[in-house]
Amino acid sequence: MINKNNINKIEKSLKKENIVAMLAPSFITDFHYPSIISELKQLGCKKVVELTFGAKIVNREYHKLLENSNELIISSACAGIQQLIKNKYPHLIKNLAKIDSPMIATAKICKKIYPNHKFLFLSPCHAKKTEVSESVYIDYVLDYQQLKFLFEKNLIIPSNQKQTFDKFYNDYTKIYPLSGGLSKTAHLKKVLKKGHEKIIDGIQEVIKFLNKPDKNIKFLDATFCKGGCIGGPCTNSK
Repeated sequence: MINKNNINKIEKSLKKENIVAMLAPSFITDFHYPSIISELKQLGCKKVVELTFGAKIVNREYHKLLENSNELIISSACAGIQQLIKNKYPHLIKNLAKIDSPMIATAKICKKIYPNHKFLFLSPCHAKKTEVSESVYIDYVLDYQQLKFLFEKNLIIPSNQKQTFDKFYNDYTKIYPLSGGLSKTAHLKKVLKKGHEKIIDGIQEVIKFLNKPDKNIKFLDATFCKGGCIGGPCTNSK
């Protein structure tokens, strides 16, 4: 398996390759907007995009899937949940939504718009590193702690210059990294009856549910970390 998390290699690549930085919207736990865009470009990134538009596309797919399903569907946006089910609950793999995460959806779009670039995902957790290592769409990954280290090492200075994300952007899906962010932005009330949806954050609570699923639940919006992605283990802020 190729190591896409080699920080020394990534630092060198930033100086000689055209790299698009893909920011998870949970970045706000650790970095300021819009100065993060300038800081990433000072580091060497040619473009900076956020995953919010990819999340919007993913929401449409969940809407279509749930509209035509009568069995339990488990959200697959969280890499930690994916790994938990594959390792501990293989009988539930069939219930995992066969839908790209916002990270992969955004990467696929970026590949078309920036065909001569490589792609760096900036992550709040370790599980996403595994997802990146298995993806053909993303070349590198750094967590927030590693990114902060590179900013400090390269003496990157926060800028007051007002910059915006490159290309596509979607505002309402910025709450995706919060617990239930997928459910709250996908308008699922139109396809799910009251009481058919459950939001769970935190691995212990997720395990309790998976050990004894409620047969009335048709959609489980689960995140491995308490609070959602903002509670990721690689965030600097708690």
